[in-house]
Amino acid sequence: MTDTVAAHPQTGVITKAVEHWLQQVVIGLNLCPFAAAPSRRGAVRIQVTTATSHAGLSDALLDEMILLDESPVEQLETSLLVIPEMLQRFDEYNQYLDLAEGLLEQYDRDGIYQIASFHPDYCFAGAAPDDAENLTNRAPYPILHLIREEQMERVLRHYPNPEQIPERNIRCVSDLTEQQKRELFAYLY
Repeated sequence: MTDTVAAHPQTGVITKAVEHWLQQVVIGLNLCPFAAAPSRRGAVRIQVTTATSHAGLSDALLDEMILLDESPVEQLETSLLVIPEMLQRFDEYNQYLDLAEGLLEQYDRDGIYQIASFHPDYCFAGAAPDDAENLTNRAPYPILHLIREEQMERVLRHYPNPEQIPERNIRCVSDLTEQQKRELFAYLY
C-alpha cells in the first residue's frame, strides 16, 4: 500500500477540523459564494493524504483528479486534498504548487480542473504575514482544492461582478473583531 492509499491515523480529527473550517469560515463568511450548494448536496470530498514526499503527494493529487473524472458532478463536485505530513512551511507549499499545476498540464487536465490553494501560513505576494487579507486563504492544514472549471464557469455566469469577490472577502475578514478571528481561526493561535 502506498503512502497515498493508507489511512492517516488522525484522519477523523483532521477531517473534522477541515469540515469546521469549510462550514464556519469558507461558507459561514461566504468567502466562496459557490461552496454552500455542493456542501449541502454532500458533493465535497475531504481527502487526507499520508504523503510524505512530492512523488507521493503528486500520486494522491492524480488519484483525486481520476476520481473526479469518474464521478458525476452531482455526486462529487470538488475535492479538498489535505496534506498534514508535509509542506508545513508556506514557501515549500508555494513551490509545490508549481509542480501541482504542472501535473494538470502533464495529464491533460489543464482547463478541466484548477487548483485553489490554502495553508495555515498563507501570505499573498506583497502582503505582510499579519495582514487580514491572508485569512481568506488560511486553513488548518495545507490543502490543494481541485475545482471543476466547467462548474466554476457555469456558476460565474449567474454571479454578478465575480471579480469583486477578493475585495469583498478582504473587507469581510478585515471587519472581524479580534475575538471573532480567534474563534474562527483558532488553529492559528
